[in-house]
Amino acid sequence: MSIPAVRLNHAVLFVSDLERSIEFWTTAFDMHVIAREPRANAAFLRLGHGTNHHDLGLFGIGAGASRPPGRALGLYHLAWQVDTIEELATARTTLKDLSAYTGESSHGATKSLYGADPDGNEFEVMWMLPRESWGEYEGSAPVEALDLVADTETWSGTRTGGTIVVDPTQA
Repeated sequence: MSIPAVRLNHAVLFVSDLERSIEFWTTAFDMHVIAREPRANAAFLRLGHGTNHHDLGLFGIGAGASRPPGRALGLYHLAWQVDTIEELATARTTLKDLSAYTGESSHGATKSLYGADPDGNEFEVMWMLPRESWGEYEGSAPVEALDLVADTETWSGTRTGGTIVVDPTQA
């Protein structure tokens, strides 16, 4: 029998410098620290408009920690979805301002930017076309050049990330 999961709830990263990583993730994604566990040198962060208990856990393991080389086995990246194509365009600027931008591509049904945190953990920021517009991309995921200007003109104002509920305790 399979496990009836509905989506990934949160991700947890080992990081070399907990405070530096908190600064990066709170700046890049408008996250808020909702809990700390000093005995484990850990912090738990929630997205600014999130309703989840926590979306990202960070465990500081020290500056001497080694990173697996290149394409080693293990997690490749995390993908953070935004609600509008305009938010994706803003994310590109944010990533560049943080010197975290590493690339971009169109996967047909999704438009993606890529970045890396201060420890080199890769992540994706993506926007998904409306389900009814997937068409030929229903069963494919090409890697093509992203034309964010044209995509913004085509999809401006289209929301696909779901309802965002603002937590009044975080306002």
